[in-house]
This record gives sequence, C-alpha cells and structure tokens, in this order.
Amino acid sequence: MKPPVFHTLGCRLNAYETEAMREMATAAGLRDTVVVNTCAVTAEAVRKSQKDIRRLAREHPGAKIVVTGCAAQTEPDRFAGMDEVTLVLGNTEKMQPDTWASVLTDQTEPVRVDDIMSVTETAGHLIDGFGRHRAYVQIQNGCDHRCTFCIIPYGRGNSRSVPAGVIVEQIKRLVGKGFNEVVLTGVDLTSWGADLPAAPKLGDLTRRILKLVPDLPRLRLSSIDSIEADPALMECIATEPRLMPHLHLSLQAGDDMILKRMKRRHLRDDAIRFCEDARKLRPDMTFGADIIAGFPTETEAMFQNSLDLVTDCGLTWLHVFPYSPRPGTPAARMPQVNGPTIKARAAALRALGDVAVARHLAAQQDKTHRILTERADLGRTEQFTEVVFQTPQPEGQIVEARITGTKDLRLVA
Repeated sequence: MKPPVFHTLGCRLNAYETEAMREMATAAGLRDTVVVNTCAVTAEAVRKSQKDIRRLAREHPGAKIVVTGCAAQTEPDRFAGMDEVTLVLGNTEKMQPDTWASVLTDQTEPVRVDDIMSVTETAGHLIDGFGRHRAYVQIQNGCDHRCTFCIIPYGRGNSRSVPAGVIVEQIKRLVGKGFNEVVLTGVDLTSWGADLPAAPKLGDLTRRILKLVPDLPRLRLSSIDSIEADPALMECIATEPRLMPHLHLSLQAGDDMILKRMKRRHLRDDAIRFCEDARKLRPDMTFGADIIAGFPTETEAMFQNSLDLVTDCGLTWLHVFPYSPRPGTPAARMPQVNGPTIKARAAALRALGDVAVARHLAAQQDKTHRILTERADLGRTEQFTEVVFQTPQPEGQIVEARITGTKDLRLVA
C-alpha cells in the first residue's frame, strides 16, 4: 500500500491547505489515494483540473481519486460525473479531520459539498510550512466582495478571520522550528479582522506579530487590496524593517470604466496614489499586481490605460490573466472581447512585465542584499527577487551577498 499523493492547482492558500490535508490524511492512515486540490479562478483552471485528474488516474491505477478545492465546491456534479473520481469534497469538508477518517473506511457519500455560505469561522491549521525556508500562515478565508468576473466567493464563502492570538502562537511555533520568513495568506487579506470583536485591521495584526514574535526575521504579506490598506499597515511599512518591502496588489485593470464594470472598489488614481505613498514610506518597496486582459467591453484605449498603469504605479511583477467567462458571474453576460484580441493583449502585458523586471534587475547591480536561501544555489531578496548563487549557500538561512549580474530574469550573486 502506498502513501497518499496530493496534487495542487491554483493559489498559495490552496498549497497551504494541501499541507494541512496531508497531515490529516497521514494521521488517519490513508493509503492508495490521490487527492486533487482544484482551482476555479478561470474556466481554463477548471479544465486543467479535469485534465490532471485523468492523468493522475492513469499514473496511479487502482487508487481512489478524491477531488476537492474551489472547482469541486462550485461545480461538484462536473467532477462527480467523471469515471475516474471516487469522492468529491467541498472546501469546508476537506479541512475536517473526520473527513479523512471516513475516506479511509469508505464511510462517506460520493459527494460531500455543503453550503459554503453557511460557514462562519476559519480555524488556524498548524502546519510546518513548505520546505525549510519559508512558512505560510492562513489568517483569513472567503470574500465579502462580489467582483463581476469572480467565482471565488462561491468556492470560498464569505470572509472570516483566524483570531490574532491563534496566528501569533502559530508563528511562534514556526520560528521555534527554524523558519526565517513567514507569509500571511488568505483570499482577501485586507479584510482580516472585520468579523472579530472590535474589528481589528490587518495593520493591527501585523504590528502585533512583529511585537510579540521578536525573533521572527522576516514577515511578508501575500496579495492585498490596496484600497483597504489601513493607517496602521502604512505605519508598519514605514517603520518595521522586518516587514518585507514587497506588496502584491489586486489591481485587475487600469481603466476607470472597466474597474466600475468589474465592481472594484478603487479607481486608477487610487492605485497610483497608494504606490506613491508606500514608496515614499519605504523607498525600496517593489510591487506586483494582478491584471486581467480583455475584460468584456474593453476597448484598445481602455487596455492602453492598463498598460500605462504598469509604469504609472511602478509595477515590477505582473500576474496576467487572459479573461475567460465564468458561468454565473455578471461579466459572463456582458459583451465579450474576441479570443485572439484577448490573447494578444495578454501577450503585450506579459512583454511589458518582462521589461519591468529587467529594469528592476539592472537597478540592483553592485548592491548588497539580504537573501533568504531556498536551495544551495537559489534564494530571494527582501523584494522577492530570485537570486542565483555562484557558490553554494546553506539552505533556509539569510545571507548577505553582492549582486554581480543578471541571468534569465534573475539576479546573480
């Protein structure tokens, strides 16, 4: 009998939850099972989930195939109808230890997907992180916003927060195990705390972590919604060197009309102003951003505004998403941009992103950086820039090194 195999698609939160599932499944004694943690962010992500399920079934003949994640939550019948699939689990069910015990004994229905909107709490799952260098801590799940292109709230439910005390204790535990960097992760990170007593903000949590865990060398935030950045968070950016100078922003577009049709809560000037303010507080700050290419009704002029936003905000790391309609979302009923145009606009954004990265790398020449090593030959700066080492380094440590060049959109030290 073989140990369970886990396959993850999609975001860092999914990867985090896969590690929690692995620990629960191992504790239950699960064997000869393949668990696929799916993604629903685009229609293509759902198709890829199905493709991977078929491949994994061929590679592991006779194994149970358990499908979970956001695509399983939003389209359970689609996966239950696949001949390869043994069991479909919702996003709530996958995080319950009893679920994995029932999978072991076959005492479960073939589809276990409850109403995600009825879930009101998110537990802090204690996992040991990924590898030996960086740990991810889930502080929040779900989303209260209803962007017109997004299916994720129906896969994750409404926003709910892990209490600050639980988060701090988990980070203390991870630092005690030797982790030098912790990343706070969630679906809508800046909404953390709204459902807790006194409604604390993400900045309050950040300040509390850095105060109560003084031995934590590096704290990093995953994707944030810049319009929700609170004064305490901006103060931390200005005064806390252990908070890493890298923010990934959920911007999605650079045109005001498209942003309104997306039902975003910020306008173009809001994004530019945030980046200017954050960079004044922390001059070495770098920004990443999610941008959608070819949203319904997007004209060439509107798309040009998104291209211009890369320069106007000083963005470095772009996550480009070619728009694809998700059934059940308002945007799917809007006038669509044709496929070749979407593909061309995505390619233009990615090319501009490569230029932005190259510009950032060139500016690092001869500078000395503090780098967290991920392998003997690879690490990341505080700005999350990949660095290739010319001589082997100890894994999981923070080392100082001088940048001597660039190679394949990476720094060389």
